[in-house]
Amino acid sequence: MLHTKRVAFTAQHGFPRRIVLRLDDAGTVPRFEQLRAQLAVMVAVGRLEPGCRLPTVRDLAGQVGLAPGTVARAYRELEQEGTLAGRGRAGTFVVDDPPHSEPHLERRRRLTEAARRFAAEIRQLGIGHEDAAAALQQASTELVAQEGGTPTGSPIGDPVAVQVP
Repeated sequence: MLHTKRVAFTAQHGFPRRIVLRLDDAGTVPRFEQLRAQLAVMVAVGRLEPGCRLPTVRDLAGQVGLAPGTVARAYRELEQEGTLAGRGRAGTFVVDDPPHSEPHLERRRRLTEAARRFAAEIRQLGIGHEDAAAALQQASTELVAQEGGTPTGSPIGDPVAVQVP
């Protein structure tokens, strides 16, 4: 049976974060691999950013109902892949330049392009900045609601849902 779990944690600098994990306890893929794959995808697409501190093994295990050894194995394999780095008591972090991730400058370029397209659209429609910002906020809120989360007004708190077969 497929279970959706929302995991709340505090990233570096005290920022609240949430991720959504979908684990299938009836599937043939071991749960540590389901967790490893979903975290790897979140890093690759930039939802878990370089430097992001992940929940502790015990905290994540408790929130998703897994044994701590299962979470530790997923973290250990991500460390071996070069995606995460364990820093002892300081925690487990996404490395600065994870493999298979979109480079930071490319993400910034894509964001700038998207912002320019949005600006051009609102200008053509004759919409002011306040109305455009309100529409963007509304669209973001609706997207978060569709994903089953609750809007926070900050992309840092937006839930992430990734499912790997």
